[in-house]
Amino acid sequence: MIKAEPKSILNFLAAHFETLKDLFDIQTEDQIIRKERLQEVFKDRQDDVLTQLLEYKIVRKLGDDFEFRDTYYKLFEFILNEFRPLLPETIQKYEQSIAVLFRKIKDGISKDKLILSQRINDLYNEIKEFGEAVEKNTIRLLNETRELKSNVEKLDYQEKVRKASFWIDYYITPLNNILDINHADSITNRLFDISQYVNVRRLNFDDEQIRLQFEKTYNFLVQTNDDLLKQSKLLTNELLPLIERIRTESIILTGWIEFLKAPHKSPLPKVFKIERVYPYSNDMYLNAKEYLEQYAIDETIILEDPMMLTDKWVFNKDLYKNKLMSQLPLDSFFEWCGLTLKTDYTSIETDKFFALTALLFEEGISIELDAIAEKQLINTTQMTLRVPKLKINRYGLS
Repeated sequence: MIKAEPKSILNFLAAHFETLKDLFDIQTEDQIIRKERLQEVFKDRQDDVLTQLLEYKIVRKLGDDFEFRDTYYKLFEFILNEFRPLLPETIQKYEQSIAVLFRKIKDGISKDKLILSQRINDLYNEIKEFGEAVEKNTIRLLNETRELKSNVEKLDYQEKVRKASFWIDYYITPLNNILDINHADSITNRLFDISQYVNVRRLNFDDEQIRLQFEKTYNFLVQTNDDLLKQSKLLTNELLPLIERIRTESIILTGWIEFLKAPHKSPLPKVFKIERVYPYSNDMYLNAKEYLEQYAIDETIILEDPMMLTDKWVFNKDLYKNKLMSQLPLDSFFEWCGLTLKTDYTSIETDKFFALTALLFEEGISIELDAIAEKQLINTTQMTLRVPKLKINRYGLS
């Protein structure tokens, strides 16, 4: 039991912050605070506060040594923005715990309300811990990658390659798989299923308190989905390209240095190729001639009466977007457009077909080009279109 006032503990943390930060750095490096290093810090800072650290339960004894209590260690991690990277398999454990709680909620939905309420709270907390773990790992990986890029530790090229490969193989790629909603075993995919179930229950449940809990959980899942998408984009768009560039550049430089050490052992490659380039195109004369000749020919202009105005078709984007989302995944987007128009209008009119293609730019879907499949022919009322095969999947939580 802590006898001191909470305000006294906070004042103590502020007054002795530098000493506590030194101890935090030691535990981060050695996983423990040795008695000798503890005394060194107190001597250097002229700040012997061991009695208060034990009294306020900031640290605990481990034999003759010490360690921060978990609550205070996480506090310093947060305020210093220094997190230990967790292995992806450590984060993956949340998939199991979240799945178990979700299954128990579904099985006990009509049973004891008190137990159901506690399980919903536990599910909320597990999802929150998972999101925080992913965020901390991403921050740590980004810091490590930037330090590796700037070579703060003055590593040689071979060591940089080894370290870059280590971060990719053991942290970045596995973590990215965890966040990939199109991956069947990803936690993000599991959260998508939970959000659909919770969305229905928040709108249709007889107990008001439980219904509000489902409402809170659903809103939190939507926010968590947005946060996880940001982390996934950060991994895909910044971390992986940056660390791959470090690995590639280091390999090239290492090979070049080895070549310079003994250039006589290998044939000298042709590094430069001489080419003559002109500031103007070789076809400039013919292009200019063609441009001028089009104005030298008199063309007959025929004026016709304007065609009778017809009812203009208005593209109902929401209607067709809902049709598209309800039929995902699709193996061929353009084939779906043609079949949809044939069903609604018996023919494929060109302007309506191109209006439907605007759905490719809507949020919530991912597009994959099937480069192997042959291009498809779509016959409209005015032309025949030769189009690629695009696969459409759902992307993110709805």
